[in-house]
Amino acid sequence: MRIGIMSGHGRQDEDIDALIAKAQDFEARGFDTLWIANIFAIDAITAEALIGRETSKIELGTAVVPTYPRHPTALAQQARTTQSACDGRFTLGIGLSHQILIEGMLGLSYERRAKHMREYMSVLGPLLRGEKAEFRGDEYRVNLELAIPGAKPVSTLIAALGEQMLKIAGSMADGTILWMTGPQTIESHVMPAISGAAKAAGRPEPRIVAGLPIVLTENEDAAREAVGKILVHYGMIPSYRAMLDKEGADGPADIALVGNEKQLDEALQRLEDVGVTDLDAALIPAEEGAEERTLDYLQSRL
Repeated sequence: MRIGIMSGHGRQDEDIDALIAKAQDFEARGFDTLWIANIFAIDAITAEALIGRETSKIELGTAVVPTYPRHPTALAQQARTTQSACDGRFTLGIGLSHQILIEGMLGLSYERRAKHMREYMSVLGPLLRGEKAEFRGDEYRVNLELAIPGAKPVSTLIAALGEQMLKIAGSMADGTILWMTGPQTIESHVMPAISGAAKAAGRPEPRIVAGLPIVLTENEDAAREAVGKILVHYGMIPSYRAMLDKEGADGPADIALVGNEKQLDEALQRLEDVGVTDLDAALIPAEEGAEERTLDYLQSRL
């Protein structure tokens, strides 16, 4: 299982210089990937393009970019330009986002989500592979080809939690990037749906990136309480709430990776055993020094 770090998650105080410095540190430590969340601060794709010019080995990805606000042709152009800047190390993570954002903040329709993603990928997929997009649907009607010098094909991951989205991720993308999804749910719900869809479509076994909060601590109870307070809002978002319910978890603290080295070792092994290919570790400041201590622990497991 490859180990990567999430940066920018819930943070709006990190500027480009800070993100580049972090990326260089993660690369020097030997981490496999750096994932940048795209929320209400720096644009994640643009940031990865800039980071790509200042690093040389670490894979750079988004976790994730909402589809509704960006036309798939515009996203493809931006992603392939970033791929050129990163010399082939960029992975595009996309997702539907949530009704509260798409309808409540942006005033866009959040209906027919699965159909939206199928049409979106019907345009985005060919363009990211360097092919011409010829598609006529209800939402998109596209006849376009992009020519971006030095751009290798861009791998795509879909933030998929429900069964229909998992099938789309398996059949039309390279895998999924998850959040708030525990190992039991990955094993019983995610893997059968996405792997079955990939096999039926004649695609390779999908990549499974598990985004999870993590804290190395000797005081598990207090740390979990802190994680619960920091991430409480995720337990109220319907799509994440559904995954927590499948796991039998009351809230985000229950699926977080929290404990001493032995406990974290066991948790990481459990993820690998159920088919997770990549850990997207969200370092949580549950107590003083927790983020740096947890980062050192993860580095020791590379």
